[in-house]
Amino acid sequence: MDVQKISTRKIYEVIADQIKAQITGGQLKPGEKLPSTKELSELFQVGRSTVREALSALKAMGLVEVHQGEGSYVRSIASEDVGLPEWNALLMNRETVLDLIEARKALETSNAALAAEKRTEDDLRRFESILQRMERHLGDEEEGERSDIEFHLALAEATHNAILVRMIDSISSQMQLAIRETRRLQMYGSRAVSEQLWRDHQAVYEAVKRQDAEEAREAMRRHLFHVERGLVPYLNK
Repeated sequence: MDVQKISTRKIYEVIADQIKAQITGGQLKPGEKLPSTKELSELFQVGRSTVREALSALKAMGLVEVHQGEGSYVRSIASEDVGLPEWNALLMNRETVLDLIEARKALETSNAALAAEKRTEDDLRRFESILQRMERHLGDEEEGERSDIEFHLALAEATHNAILVRMIDSISSQMQLAIRETRRLQMYGSRAVSEQLWRDHQAVYEAVKRQDAEEAREAMRRHLFHVERGLVPYLNK
């Protein structure tokens, strides 16, 4: 890949734009695997967290898909695909984030209830693995974020509805960008906050395991309330 060294603020946006240009220009082909986070950080001479932000932006735009444990790949966009807005074009202000949280509440509470009805034993084992890893790494910002994203995606996949999986994947990506934009908020780096998030996820899991749809819905509502309460005071300050 041909890259340019970055020296401006909001570096992840510039990196995302460079990779996007190579995707839309045909230098990077559908299905092609992108260099690893480590390799990209060396190419652009930035930290890995900045590269992860850029990949999250590309994922939110629908240009890249991330395979857990495998890496990031250029998406193949079919003409019949339902397109979502280019999220990085939205101004990350208070109103935008509140709209995003509202949409996430509507979608994820329903996901939790549906997952409680349709989950399989394999789904439960996946939840248990994620929660165990989350508990082992309380206060670890990088692992906390990774586990949080994986839990919500696993919940969507436990609905066994491909459309819901795509929708939550896109909204979750943009939510991570919103959290990263509020630099003073240590959503995962604070052990107290990460413990609260772990308890929230554990409560959702227990309701899903019991196949209690209404309690799963309520547990997810409480979790997203905690996220909103922690995030909103830091917007546009």
